[in-house]
Amino acid sequence: AMLRLRLLTWDVKDTLLRLRQPLGLRYAAEARAHGLRVQPARLGQAFREVYAAQSRRLPNYGQGRGLSSRQWWADVVKETFRQCGVRDERVLALMAEGLYRDFCGGRCWEALPGAADTLRRCGQRGLRMGVVSNFDRRLEGVLQHCGLRHHFDFVLTSEGAGVAKPDRRIFEKALGLGGVPPELVAHIGDDYSKDYVAARAVGIHAFLLRPAGQDREPEVPPEHVLPTLGHLLALIEK
Repeated sequence: AMLRLRLLTWDVKDTLLRLRQPLGLRYAAEARAHGLRVQPARLGQAFREVYAAQSRRLPNYGQGRGLSSRQWWADVVKETFRQCGVRDERVLALMAEGLYRDFCGGRCWEALPGAADTLRRCGQRGLRMGVVSNFDRRLEGVLQHCGLRHHFDFVLTSEGAGVAKPDRRIFEKALGLGGVPPELVAHIGDDYSKDYVAARAVGIHAFLLRPAGQDREPEVPPEHVLPTLGHLLALIEK
């Protein structure tokens, strides 16, 4: 039977948008602009470690800890470069500022193949749409720059909500914004625990984006798996 859906909620990073180039390359280019040579692979590795540590210490961009998300990101960027041997505080501050600005727009992000088309087709079928993303306040602008913002009734970020996926409260807030009961909603995302499991725990239908060749979670029935975004409408209308 066709799912009776009125609202689709969407994850963003690696579901609708992806980085245009590996983060290490972008950071290395920023360093080059300041006359510094730092290896992209080394920066990528340092970033992953620093980001993970900062997320553990100050979850959700330091929400409720008197820190702005802008400051949170500046600290991540500076510490990433410090781990790679950059010591000049003035240059660290300039690079943090430059990268924060860069990641606000279309310069660093691009739509995944099929994203714009899938959103357009869902909208044509009368489905309302919203975003539920563990992202900071820059997301509105990023979606605008990438030409996707107009598809959505609302954009709910973890910074705006004060809670991050997989916390059920961010999905409950989305249901409130959509004004739709959970059984008429489906969430689409690429993260098994934060998107698929978390949405289902609130009674929302869920589809997991899993490109071919990626490991499949055994607990996800095949009819909930999207090899590409283009498969979504066929599954909804089954």
